[in-house]
Amino acid sequence: MKILYVHVHMHIKNHNALTKYKNIELFPIYSVDELEHIDLSTYDIVYSPHLPIQVDKYPNTKFLFGPHFSVFPEKDGISLIDKPNSKYLLPSKWTIDLWYKFDTCKDLKIEPLPFGVETDRFNEIKQITDRTEVFIYFKCRKQSELEKVKNRLEQIGIKYRIFDYNVRYSEEEYLFFLQNAKYGICIGRHESQGFALEEALSCNVPLLIWNVSSMNQEEGSCYDNYYGTTIPYWDKRCGEYFYHECEFYTKLDLFLSNLETYKPREYVMENLSMDVCENRLIEIIENF
Repeated sequence: MKILYVHVHMHIKNHNALTKYKNIELFPIYSVDELEHIDLSTYDIVYSPHLPIQVDKYPNTKFLFGPHFSVFPEKDGISLIDKPNSKYLLPSKWTIDLWYKFDTCKDLKIEPLPFGVETDRFNEIKQITDRTEVFIYFKCRKQSELEKVKNRLEQIGIKYRIFDYNVRYSEEEYLFFLQNAKYGICIGRHESQGFALEEALSCNVPLLIWNVSSMNQEEGSCYDNYYGTTIPYWDKRCGEYFYHECEFYTKLDLFLSNLETYKPREYVMENLSMDVCENRLIEIIENF
């Protein structure tokens, strides 16, 4: 399948997945203006993650857009693309539900599409019984919530490493720790996909998630009270989650007692692997 790819802005993880898909040929261009000089009939679709295009100028061409126009839909961009020959991509169901709350999107065709996790790189190299490390992943939440988790781990004699989204660390450092981690605890904000957590799950690391139910739980944000979740991709094989501080001790005890029963990598392979996500993209294109 041949995709003409308007590569102006794309989340690095999404871009890496696209480039690794086996049955898709990407032909990048770097400006919407270049479309005027290209025979679009030689491609299966035009994909522009970030920039809107006036698609009614090209009625015989299929277009895919998103997920990088904006957090919330903006009328000027959407009005250019809400035509029969285009679709918009968002990473998960809750983000689609959010966009459809806006009248701007009432005629827009939106499809859910996660991008593939690098399961070959983010892989288990030791059985859980041979791993000893514990980490806390902290992303844009109240400092008091982090202190609550730290204090409890210290009370029961568990050493831990903190990975703070707002403090620089290398991906190699994170991967090395994941491959030696018995489990992780996440205190995160809403995620449209959540690669860092999915990469932990891909390394077969069970997670305990202090989940959110609203986008306004992100510290420093000014979001209204829209629904959001830390774990748009999840099932019981991945670990445990809770919403309220009063649940933490009970959920932690349950989680620790079941550590060796979770199968998070199995979930990722079934739902978020490169092959699964590539096939979903191809299906979206073929079912226009």
